[in-house]
Amino acid sequence: MSFADTSFILLDSVDSTNNYAMAKAHAGLAKHGDTFFAFNQTGGKGQRGKNWHTGNGQNIAISIVTAPTLLTIDEQFKLSAAVALGCFDFFSTYAGEEETKIKWPNDIYWRDRKAGGVLIENIIGRSATGSNWKFAVVGIGINVNDTSFENGLQNAVSLKQIKGKQFDVVALAKELQQLVLKRIEAITLSPFEEMLAQYNAHLFKANETVQLKRGNIVFNTMIKNVTEKGQLFTVDRIDNLFDFGEVEWLL
Repeated sequence: MSFADTSFILLDSVDSTNNYAMAKAHAGLAKHGDTFFAFNQTGGKGQRGKNWHTGNGQNIAISIVTAPTLLTIDEQFKLSAAVALGCFDFFSTYAGEEETKIKWPNDIYWRDRKAGGVLIENIIGRSATGSNWKFAVVGIGINVNDTSFENGLQNAVSLKQIKGKQFDVVALAKELQQLVLKRIEAITLSPFEEMLAQYNAHLFKANETVQLKRGNIVFNTMIKNVTEKGQLFTVDRIDNLFDFGEVEWLL
């Protein structure tokens, strides 16, 4: 399926594609599916306030404007899961399905190394009758042609490192855009249980014991799955349900 009516805009350099896309959406200058690609990001954003290194035209750095009009604000994980699966569809095509995983909530890992990440920022409308979810800006960073990474990113990996060849970053970014939009459209076309089952089938470290940190407490627990509400379900002495941001992975 082709989303031919969407735009794919190339930007030489921006502080953050998410900031740029958010400004366009706020101004009414972007519609569902419009995508902004930056060859260089000077202040790319990741989860937990971290920076996302994109290199100078070497990697994918895009933000997709989405209008989740049929979802409520408390269904944000449905969008997150769809985006994660779209990124999985893309990366696994080149790096292999068995070795590509989704690390909760929406990072892309190859073996034990991080290949990509997602940051979703929302625009919420307010009215006398309540709040409505107007737009979500989906920022995606995927390592493509980098072979060396900044300090603190020792566990990063790129497609070039995996496959041993250079890729056309813009062509891949357009492919990624289509796959993510296709997954987002699928949210309303079939029961979410089907998408959630696919998400959990590719869950990083499923049925393995990992080390997590909650506040100042470090503990071992076995990853089981992610619930419909987006909570991480783990088992140790007791059953646990964790909201995003409640625990930190120690790898």
